[in-house]
Amino acid sequence: MTPQEDLPDDDLLADRAVGCVAGAAVGDALGGATEGWTPEQIQERYGGRVRGVVPPFNEDWRNARPIAPYHKGDGHVTDDTLMTHALIRVYERAGGHLDAYAAAEHLVPEMMGEKRWIPELEAEALPLHRVFLAEKWLVLRLHYGHADPREAGVGNIVNCGAAMYMAPVGVVNAGDPDGAYAEAIDLAGAHQSSYGREAAGVLAAAVAEAMRPGATPDSVVATCLRLARDGTRAAIDAVCSAARGLGHWDGSSEALRAAIRPYDTVADTYRDQGLGARRPSRVHSIEELPLALAFLVMAKGDYRETVLGGVNYGRDADSIASMGGAVAGALGGRAAVPADWLAQVATASRTDLVGPGLALAAVARRVHRADRERRRAHEAAFDALLAPQAEGDAR
Repeated sequence: MTPQEDLPDDDLLADRAVGCVAGAAVGDALGGATEGWTPEQIQERYGGRVRGVVPPFNEDWRNARPIAPYHKGDGHVTDDTLMTHALIRVYERAGGHLDAYAAAEHLVPEMMGEKRWIPELEAEALPLHRVFLAEKWLVLRLHYGHADPREAGVGNIVNCGAAMYMAPVGVVNAGDPDGAYAEAIDLAGAHQSSYGREAAGVLAAAVAEAMRPGATPDSVVATCLRLARDGTRAAIDAVCSAARGLGHWDGSSEALRAAIRPYDTVADTYRDQGLGARRPSRVHSIEELPLALAFLVMAKGDYRETVLGGVNYGRDADSIASMGGAVAGALGGRAAVPADWLAQVATASRTDLVGPGLALAAVARRVHRADRERRRAHEAAFDALLAPQAEGDAR
């Protein structure tokens, strides 16, 4: 299916799944160009606010540090989308709910077993060769270290690495944020610990709630606050509260940064980190998820404005815009994602952005049927336990 083709009008599950997955990829691609920079640097480089697909921040991207050799910008998706699509293929292969053992059995082979087109490298390569160190940890610990998958995330850099590709868990558990949270927490245990793992669970829950007919940005945030723990909950509350007092993302960066600063271990000077950065803590949070939710709140769920908020915020812009795009896309469906952006990113990245969402919707249907059968069997067994015993049985 090409980006221009329409989905059936009555298939709301597929529509929202495509909106989520494609929306995450488009946000990722737009944010890739501004990743690592400040709002002021972004404005200076692009002559104002970024409003769509833009060229790389550094014209000599092949050699300019610290980005080289990755071709960020020009509509290229990054490792966020590579890992998201890999997780969708894992769901297709497993055919059911995932846990930490599925990461070892299926996700690691996805990363190191087959070459795929890597837009930022403009070449086919193993996904392992593109992902960040925190994602390479999966291969190190599970494939080479033979760690217990449920504990393999302990010791890794605590960052957004697991949360950035956890949206598919929310789609598979559409309408069940509690189930999405539990599944993502289990699955992410193979990759992350502490507030990095917590963020993965909360992001999945946000998507599961956004998939529910009648969901709103406020219901998404309320769901996140109900499920989130420790510093992650406090950070979401603080940043979204600040966002409600702001009219638009333009000019909001200073206030939002002030709201997240007490919970973020990554310094204001984004590339110059101290010894306390990205270490486990119950009082801290990743920055990306609270910011994505804040931009969703300010935009009142509008996909375009949610993503542009993350893109122009800078810092880890690709992950902020991707997470915000996933939730806004799930809320609004395929039509929420601007068709021109979708076409530009799909073409530039040489990647199908619609097919993975359709495949994930098919998985969600199969999983839901199995869940329903299991629930009915459990209800029948429990009802039998509650039923009065026959007189003969009682003796």
